[in-house]
Amino acid sequence: MDTSDKTQWLNLDKQVCFALYSASLAMNKLYRKVLKPLGLTYSQYLVLLTLWQQDGLSVSSIGEQLFLDSATLTPLLKRMESAELVIRQRSEQDERHVIIYLTDKAKSLRAQAVHIPEQVMCSTACDADALLEMKANLEMLRNNILDRL
Repeated sequence: MDTSDKTQWLNLDKQVCFALYSASLAMNKLYRKVLKPLGLTYSQYLVLLTLWQQDGLSVSSIGEQLFLDSATLTPLLKRMESAELVIRQRSEQDERHVIIYLTDKAKSLRAQAVHIPEQVMCSTACDADALLEMKANLEMLRNNILDRL
């Protein structure tokens, strides 16, 4: 590949990173819209999804699942505690660990959130199989990148 051929890869329309970035912006805009009635941010929704699956997780466990460090997650969890969505409690076995529990308010939001995946799927104009394939490809891309860092 000569130099002129290589420079074409610098075009914005050839950038995978930009396609991911702009798709992420669009997805966040969509989630802002569907989460507004629940009074949740996208980040709060992700934490709730994690805790709806398994309540009583450590901050580090939530961070691992969401690919967030504690410096990002701790302020988010403090805001969620102020909003009465979670309870933060030091572990009795090891006081260095903080365990996060759902409040009744957060548990009741689960029933209201059950329609969100369908709303999102409808907004993407993709069928479930296409979205699951895209999700699998994105997870593979993420894991490949993380494995090589």
